[in-house]
Amino acid sequence: MRNVIEEVIITLTPFDNIESQHIQETLAWISSGAQIFRLKKPDIPPKHLVSYFILFDENTQKILLVDHKKSQLWLPAGGHVEPGEHPRDTVSRECLEELGIPADFWCASPLFLTSTMTVGLTAGHTDVSLWYVLKGDKDAPYAFDRGEFNAIRWFGWDEIPFKKSDPHMERFIQKLKESL
Repeated sequence: MRNVIEEVIITLTPFDNIESQHIQETLAWISSGAQIFRLKKPDIPPKHLVSYFILFDENTQKILLVDHKKSQLWLPAGGHVEPGEHPRDTVSRECLEELGIPADFWCASPLFLTSTMTVGLTAGHTDVSLWYVLKGDKDAPYAFDRGEFNAIRWFGWDEIPFKKSDPHMERFIQKLKESL
């Protein structure tokens, strides 16, 4: 699976120098033989893979974010990649668990990659996140996981709470807009 994940990452076209740096650091980390999957909550090993997914309603140009309890931020939904799991399969699993719907991929490959030090109630470890985009419908009902999220909300481009979100959210949105 390590080789498969490397191939997924190699196919990414960096949006900017920051993403290029994150991609190169991630490829070096994977090829080093280090453990890349989280083995124990919240931070063993202290750097591990995550799959984010953003539901995107193309008709209304809105994205769905979740008010995440542990991070205390508005984030994409998603979760940790299980040992031996393809990050896309993580999205499918987590979409069912967190929103109660099957994943409908806008694109089968991730759009973005980031490496971020966590904040909030489980602060202090590094999430290497592959950002996937799913097709969403702002008018559809979603039965979200109230154990993980306080709320879910659709945001237009000018409504996204960048100061209360992932530090790379604004760059992700710019890359998503350029991909349309």
